[in-house]
Amino acid sequence: MSGAVAATLFGPEDLRLVGYEPGPLAPGMVRIRLGAGGICGSDLHYFRHARTGDFVVTSPLVLGHEIAGEVIATGGAVPDLAVGERVAINPSRWCGRCSYCQLGRANLCENIYFMGSASKTPHMQGGFASTFDVTPAQCVKVPGETPFAAAALAEPLAVALHAVARAGDVRGKDVVLFGAGPIGLLTMLAARLKGCASVAVADIAAAPLAFASRLGADQVINLGAGDEAAEARFDAAFEISGTGAGLAAALRSARRGGVVVQVGNLAGGSIPVPANAVMSKELDLRGTFRFGAEFQEAVELIAGGQIDVLQLVTAERKLAAAPEAFRLALDRSQSVKVVLTGD
Repeated sequence: MSGAVAATLFGPEDLRLVGYEPGPLAPGMVRIRLGAGGICGSDLHYFRHARTGDFVVTSPLVLGHEIAGEVIATGGAVPDLAVGERVAINPSRWCGRCSYCQLGRANLCENIYFMGSASKTPHMQGGFASTFDVTPAQCVKVPGETPFAAAALAEPLAVALHAVARAGDVRGKDVVLFGAGPIGLLTMLAARLKGCASVAVADIAAAPLAFASRLGADQVINLGAGDEAAEARFDAAFEISGTGAGLAAALRSARRGGVVVQVGNLAGGSIPVPANAVMSKELDLRGTFRFGAEFQEAVELIAGGQIDVLQLVTAERKLAAAPEAFRLALDRSQSVKVVLTGD
């Protein structure tokens, strides 16, 4: 054996380090050695329940889609990529041919495969592995001085940038975010970057709210302690917690004519929400799914120092300690973003 391992999910809370021998590299593909990978909220949903939203794990799945690493081999001539270069990996593999790709909305691609996701069968394996193979189009080069952990967080930053873009022009507007996890915190930073006037952050837990304050939130709202977001005050409200209660609160908090963006992946099935608010306040309720061109923007913002994503990293663990790292990431009192690193 080569000593290569992959963090593979077999069922709820059944994450194993599985050894493997990397096979031949297919023509036109690129082999990456893992530098770092962030554990995402959807990874944690998979870990706990073997599903996230409507995506159900039906066969062993290598997790991980927030990833960066080093090019160690190319399958023939691959323009603009060389062995030894550092790259952030876009986990989306779009077809480029369907109507959505042609319209510039590749995140809605009819034939998309997404690393570490059970959205398609067979599942597309993720990047929490010693090595993994991607297409050249998935590789975005980063400067040699950019830490792997920072480059890996281009993916969640891209999610946040796309969410803010879905809200429209937020310059000079008051914004509220429901959910102070990593995506919520990055959405706060993205909204700041795009010129919003103020940002309030709501959550049910004190520790992530304290973290949001340190990162510059104008107001924190502890829903777990009985605080409530002001009704009909905010120009844009983002539901990021992935809960029906969060979506209901976002609908209540948005002013008349405001925008509500659903970022969080709600539990599968139907969820009751006060939907009449969409009618009576003439709200724009918008979905946001992953990202498109924002991935390139995210890499540039990180490499250029405009957004310091490493502020969110509270722990790093080796890939070989993935099960322990996942349990740590589940403890919101102890962690914000846990990053796995290559051995």
